[in-house]
Amino acid sequence: MARKRMFDLEVVDTDLFLEMPQSTQNLYFHLGMRADDDGFVSNPKKIIRTIGANEDDLKILFSKQFVIPFESGIVVIRHWKLNNYLRKDRHTDTIYKEEKKQLIEDENGVYKLSTTVGIPNDNQDTTNGLHSIEENRKEEISIEKNSSSSVNKLYNPEVEELQKIMIETIGTTNINNIKECIEYLEKIPLELVEYALRKTARIEHPSWQYTIPILESYVDKGFKSIEEVKADDLKHRTRNSITPQEETEEQKKARKIKELEEAMKNGNS
Repeated sequence: MARKRMFDLEVVDTDLFLEMPQSTQNLYFHLGMRADDDGFVSNPKKIIRTIGANEDDLKILFSKQFVIPFESGIVVIRHWKLNNYLRKDRHTDTIYKEEKKQLIEDENGVYKLSTTVGIPNDNQDTTNGLHSIEENRKEEISIEKNSSSSVNKLYNPEVEELQKIMIETIGTTNINNIKECIEYLEKIPLELVEYALRKTARIEHPSWQYTIPILESYVDKGFKSIEEVKADDLKHRTRNSITPQEETEEQKKARKIKELEEAMKNGNS
């Protein structure tokens, strides 16, 4: 592993990077310094403890897609090849072969998720998990084999955005939750899925299970825009604020019987 590392201004001089907390930026630089020649870091938690950062900083790097986490606890610097270039005779291949198989590279060498393998579930610490991106051998990507709806959608930009929103709002990278959420993109627009997730985020303990009935109601009512949802919410609030109607006939009879019983009781006393 090399002892010198570089950072590209195209990555670290962006608003997206500079708007992150300084502790998060600092963690990114420390991860970069300790990464192997392919950008993989095996001990992010140790680095967090060493530099006095916290796990929220790592979660921010996940959600902003500067770092890709794996189920094994290993992470990889997404823009590694923009930051660093090593001649082949000075490059030592990473030992994390299984993680690297889950990655592909775009035309700029930026890592991206190629499969759903390795995304962590909610029973694991999200700082150990993976929400990754790419694979080093494009011939291993079997998109043709996965041409059906939800799997093929994993290569859709909307899906990358949806995964990011799920981390930001309900803090989940559970692969089953992500798959279920992706299915809703076939029924309602992304903006409605995001609206439901952000509504969920306002409760004390946000979870995917809370979001499901919200999305189901949007599907059942055929909503296609946030304006329709807001109009429906307003209608329900108005309906609930109306004073109750007069008592029913059964309620009247029950009241009269009770009054009669009270009168008889008072007459006998």
